[in-house]
Amino acid sequence: MRLVQRKSEPDRLLETVGNSLETVGNSLGAVSGGVNRSTLVKAGLIAGGLAALTAGSAAISSIRRRMEGSGS
Repeated sequence: MRLVQRKSEPDRLLETVGNSLETVGNSLGAVSGGVNRSTLVKAGLIAGGLAALTAGSAAISSIRRRMEGSGS
């Protein structure tokens, strides 16, 4: 009996995003062919980095407001 090879969660996510982008691209006629896994990984890293920078900026602003409020 052969065990089923399950995909990891990141692999399933990449496949889902790739399929969604393919569907949108095909319906718009903008994309011929599939989306590279490396392109999706790069896009994910950029989006994650942007989210981290935004969260860090918000945290710094919050700390500054607290410090300014307590000093007055």
